Amino acid sequence: MPELPDIELYCEALRRRVVGHTAKSIIVKSVFLLRSVEPPVEAIEGRLVRGVWRLGKRVVVEFEGELFVVIHLMIAGRLRWADAPAPDFASPDAGPESAKVRVGLGANASGWSKIDLARIRFDSGTLTITEASQKKRAGLWVVAGREGLHEHDPGGVEPLTCTRAEFVATLTRENRTLKRALTNPHAFAGIGNAYSDEILHAARLSPIALTGKLRSEQLAHLHEATRDTLAMWAAKLKGEFLEPPPGRFPGPGDVTAFRPDFAVHGKFGQPCPVCGHKVQRIIYSENEVNYCPTCQTGGKVLADRSMSRLLGKDWPRTVEEWEA
Repeated sequence: MPELPDIELYCEALRRRVVGHTAKSIIVKSVFLLRSVEPPVEAIEGRLVRGVWRLGKRVVVEFEGELFVVIHLMIAGRLRWADAPAPDFASPDAGPESAKVRVGLGANASGWSKIDLARIRFDSGTLTITEASQKKRAGLWVVAGREGLHEHDPGGVEPLTCTRAEFVATLTRENRTLKRALTNPHAFAGIGNAYSDEILHAARLSPIALTGKLRSEQLAHLHEATRDTLAMWAAKLKGEFLEPPPGRFPGPGDVTAFRPDFAVHGKFGQPCPVCGHKVQRIIYSENEVNYCPTCQTGGKVLADRSMSRLLGKDWPRTVEEWEA
């Protein structure tokens, strides 16, 4: 699932291409993507884009008249950009009635790949939403007014800007495992499975340590590690793709939860870059926890079966539960 650094990259790349430009048309190929009814999707057509920003793990595109498109990519959703405008409708050979087709083209859409879900054509190019999975989890909403937009905000504090006191108060509000506390979208905005592994490794803390048992110096170090890890990766990705302006829009494989420079996430069996010992993992349901036993758990390898039972009380069973 794209997390804070990845969503920030998407937002900045998109901001440079659509702010000040007009949406010409929108087509939703998959009915599973569209999660709202009013306003209709075509309400954005002919409107100027005022801004693009991140809301938790969501991309928000603001149009004039306080109309918003909210995109949640979930695990396999991605954004693609083409400078050349795409055709308005499903097929260049379609008749005038095709102008009425906005949602549910399905397998009848010509010129679309199997993973394409929707296209928004701007006067500056075309944004395509894709999802390389049979589980259609990505979502798109058209929202009227800022009050309606609030309903899409999980309410987590922003880890890059919150104070240490805000961070500690949020983290210790409930006695949870550190892994679950950091990835709870109602607690912290934009942190998911991958970057929580990296944060906890940087903080030298066990993923199953309970928030209520951390010492003050550990809490302070975790706040610093959270802010520094996310800021470093956000800056690194923007530097890689967006310099010099306008840069390159991230393409297939560029937004991923498995980066070569990660310390522990996705590195099971590989040497920890700090101590050289092998990275270990806990697998539970659709998720896994990656950690270094030397740096984080005092040399103890966490038994997968027993830890899964422990995490069962503090661990979402599905991806949807992570975002609930």
